[in-house]
Amino acid sequence: MTDIDRQMATIKRGVAELIDEGELRKKLARGTPLRVKVGFDPTAPDLHLGHTVVMHKMRHFQELGHQVIFLIGDFTGRIGDPSGRSETRPPLTEEQVIANAETYKKQVFKILDPEKTEVAFNAAWLGAMNAADFIRLASCCTVARMMERDDFEKRFREQRPISIHEFLYPLCQGYDSVALKADVEMGGTDQKFNLLMGRTLQAHYGQESQCILTMPLLEGTDGVRKMSKSYGNYIGIDEAPDQIFGKVMAISDDLMWRYYELLSSKSLENIAALKADVAAGRVHPKAAKETLAHEMVARYHSPKDADEAQQGFNAVFAGGGVPDAMPEHACDKGEASTPPAFLEAAGLVKSRGEAKRLIKEGALSVDGQRCDDPLTPFSPGAYVVKLGKKRFLKLLVR
Repeated sequence: MTDIDRQMATIKRGVAELIDEGELRKKLARGTPLRVKVGFDPTAPDLHLGHTVVMHKMRHFQELGHQVIFLIGDFTGRIGDPSGRSETRPPLTEEQVIANAETYKKQVFKILDPEKTEVAFNAAWLGAMNAADFIRLASCCTVARMMERDDFEKRFREQRPISIHEFLYPLCQGYDSVALKADVEMGGTDQKFNLLMGRTLQAHYGQESQCILTMPLLEGTDGVRKMSKSYGNYIGIDEAPDQIFGKVMAISDDLMWRYYELLSSKSLENIAALKADVAAGRVHPKAAKETLAHEMVARYHSPKDADEAQQGFNAVFAGGGVPDAMPEHACDKGEASTPPAFLEAAGLVKSRGEAKRLIKEGALSVDGQRCDDPLTPFSPGAYVVKLGKKRFLKLLVR
């Protein structure tokens, strides 16, 4: 393999779409570090594993010797990204943006090499533009082109409001690529329209168009919807070690391999070998999942924390006689996550009345602790539920 082939193998790992591979190979062939841009609107102060998918790809570029630009959208964050939205997103205040941006900076360097990361704020150039500048920028795109966006087209068809300022968001994101002279821009698959706008505007301003890498949206712990705090199916990178470990252990065996591919630092060859060992019965799925959970905790806390989280998990679950295989039940936070409701829905009892009686008798334990409260809903998370001596349930509250 040539050096370019080796780089492409690393770059393409886990990528949903690359536009355009031929162009990227030409850029790599020049032998100079590429400028790789990824933008983050600081709309929430806490990062979860879903956010880190693109960050790991940024780290791959750093390890290949390229320049990564971590762009904080302190200006565009006040507009609000309309991607995937069914309604206009309320803009953030300047104070919220600044506070969230500082939190982001602290968290991302758990993944990125700070010495190889350029941190930029797009208010530096967008904030300096006047009304005439924005009019000239808006003239680069037609309304018809904007309406090609699925979310805009759907909202228009359903007669939901679309504010004019929302059209400015992809234009501003695209202009960021012009200002930074980006060679490559990355984002989630839901960002494709905005990323393509960067290519369009760079060509308009006489620059070589950037290549685009879209990364998959990581499924949450429920294995159905994308990871999101609003869905309660997330694993936060600042959560306590035992919480991260427990949540990873609660995902399905099938989803585990998706997490390995997109989140683990193991090579694809090592992951394939581990998967083959599990399929052949040489390694138990639980052991493979523990390895993944340990890696996640070690990365965002420390190896010592990971060891302790693993020991604590096994002390509570394995040491408590919890079977490797048990039924699973997922429910939304609220009335459905009260013990009588989920015990009945999961089929562990015939009625809520029976569940309340057993709870009153002290037959219910959760994560190794007796539970006597039949009324309080469980918070989002993963739990091991034991009813009596032999009935077990893996519970996921979204």
